[in-house]
Amino acid sequence: MDSSSKILASLNYFSIFFAPFLFPIIVYFVVTEYDVKYHAKRAFLSHIVPFVVLLLAIGLGIAFSFSNSFGLATGTIISGYLIAGILYVIFLIWNVVQGIKIFT
Repeated sequence: MDSSSKILASLNYFSIFFAPFLFPIIVYFVVTEYDVKYHAKRAFLSHIVPFVVLLLAIGLGIAFSFSNSFGLATGTIISGYLIAGILYVIFLIWNVVQGIKIFT
């Protein structure tokens, strides 16, 4: 990979700070180089995992809210927020490490 491809590939991971979903998708469809596309796909998937977990937790909380157990619904939503927050921090660190690792 040349230096411009390395910069673009690492920007996919660092885009978690400025355009988490949009930038990797645009790069994936615009760039023709395989290595950059590979990193764009990995970055997009790592950006979307915490969001999907959060949506799943909210959906389960809403579904449980229709039952008679208010505590189960509240616990599901709160634990979902905690799990999604922890996953976000883990993936944030992972994205920064991967973005730096491309240059080494």
